[in-house]
Amino acid sequence: MTQSKIESKATAKYLRLSAQKTRRILDQIRGKNYQEALMILQFMPYKPCKMIKKVLESASSNANNLNMSQNNLIIHQAFANEGPKLKRFQPRAQGRAFPIHKPTCHITITLKEKS
Repeated sequence: MTQSKIESKATAKYLRLSAQKTRRILDQIRGKNYQEALMILQFMPYKPCKMIKKVLESASSNANNLNMSQNNLIIHQAFANEGPKLKRFQPRAQGRAFPIHKPTCHITITLKEKS
């Protein structure tokens, strides 16, 4: 029984999501098979689920190009790194400015065939 070294990878960058909130969802699907992960993401009520699902489908499509079977795919790696923060200012009382940091993140998902 040899381990397959072929991996399929997809990345989405500069998404207007918090990396911390995205990681919470990625922890739920890491190690699951492809079909099960799609089902989990479809019924979770959180905003990042939609983007994570798109990245997962992209990784699956990349796996198709490598002649990997969709039935045997498992999520080998799934992580979210912080991207640059968009810095904005909110006007406040007496001429003050209150800083607002809008986070961005990069999502990477790697799929492998289970042996």
